[in-house]
Amino acid sequence: MPIPDFVVQLRAKIGHDPLWLPGVTAVILKDAEVLLVRRSDNGNWTPVTGIVDPGEHPAEAAVREALEEKGIRCSVEALVWVDVSAPITHVNGDHAQYLDHAFRCTYLDGEPYVADDESLEVRWFPIDRLPPMAPLFVERIVTAVEHDGPTRLT
Repeated sequence: MPIPDFVVQLRAKIGHDPLWLPGVTAVILKDAEVLLVRRSDNGNWTPVTGIVDPGEHPAEAAVREALEEKGIRCSVEALVWVDVSAPITHVNGDHAQYLDHAFRCTYLDGEPYVADDESLEVRWFPIDRLPPMAPLFVERIVTAVEHDGPTRLT
């Protein structure tokens, strides 16, 4: 998995010690479908996710991740959930924890494709027929689909 340059620079100083990082989950909807990716690091299906670059607005990061990594354009409708991940140990031994911003996004155009080595597959799934995935990601999708009103704070 590509690691953002700023994280590589931090890791040169702190090694595998825990990092607190801002992240995004882009729940991209097209009619009654959601765009999902199968991650190359663990083979799991998830919505589009990523790390916010220094100085970048989380909503802009969600749109950037969709375009750079999946080849599609989307717009952010709403911030639907702010959550803190459990501590994670990545396959390379790095420890991290994420402040995740989940966004409901609307598909604009483009054909999804695997645009980098972070994903094995990318495709649309009917919202009522999701592939097996971590319950937290299912919950983020459901929250985005049903969103009406204020942002959910865990």
